[in-house]
Amino acid sequence: MDKLRRFWLNRTRPDVSQSESSPLIPKAADDPEDPQQRKTYGHTRDAALYSRPPPRYPWTHFFLKYFLFLCNSLFAALGLVVLSLGIWGLVSKESFAQERIGSIGTDPMLVLVTLGLLMTLLCLTGCVGAVRENCCVLRVFSILVLTLISAQVVAAILSYTMQDQIGGLLRSGMLAAMEGYQDDLDLRFIADEIQTNLQCCGADDYRDWETNIYYNCSSPGVLACGVPPTCCIDPMENSTIWNSQCGVGALRLDEFTAQSVVYLGGCVGGLSRFIVQNQGTIATVVVVLLGVQMVSLFATARLIENIQWHRGGI
Repeated sequence: MDKLRRFWLNRTRPDVSQSESSPLIPKAADDPEDPQQRKTYGHTRDAALYSRPPPRYPWTHFFLKYFLFLCNSLFAALGLVVLSLGIWGLVSKESFAQERIGSIGTDPMLVLVTLGLLMTLLCLTGCVGAVRENCCVLRVFSILVLTLISAQVVAAILSYTMQDQIGGLLRSGMLAAMEGYQDDLDLRFIADEIQTNLQCCGADDYRDWETNIYYNCSSPGVLACGVPPTCCIDPMENSTIWNSQCGVGALRLDEFTAQSVVYLGGCVGGLSRFIVQNQGTIATVVVVLLGVQMVSLFATARLIENIQWHRGGI
């Protein structure tokens, strides 16, 4: 009887020898305060992060990226050319000499230097931002391009609404170039190019050259009562020799006689006619330049969006 009782107790007693690996008994929860477990968890998380595959961009991403890079590279090269021309002009005229450094602020070559420098810096910003896929640099580039577009639109509107004032500014600029014709090589170059290409003489007419102290009739020099050779209708003798004295004494002639020697019309009117005759070409150039800038702005915005999307937001 005792044997039967012991057998039954053994059959009904729970088995406490089961190990913790039994599927019916849950394992003890991990202790979050255990430094060994925390270290293991940290290594596992870092390994998961570093083993994450890099984002896969669509082909449009690479198109936008290298389109921006190529466009900005071309305009950066153009900016460097303009900058080099400006520096070459300043150096060739010895504008950095001690006796001329005070008037360098009014040198026309400084306009080329400033324009070339700004253009190069702007385009290099776009190149670096596109290649490095740096959203911060690309945002700066977008702001600069948007500012440039806004300035150009405002300038176009002002130019259309202030045509009379612009004509007065052109007249003042031409008269200033005529007054400094013999003393400033830049002003001489500008005046000669305008008169040669537009086939004109002076600001309003050929007698405006009396404002120059060398061409004024009261001047004691050989140029008195004359005009520059670029005012002459035919400054080439026998189409081989440049006659620099072809305009001497032209201011003493009446208009009927002078019209066979020099151009009577002024350059302000010639410039107005040039703008009217070529307004289609000018409008096309302006639209193309604005279009390129707008496309660059749109491409930059799309590139920033793609970078943020595939990087999970920045």
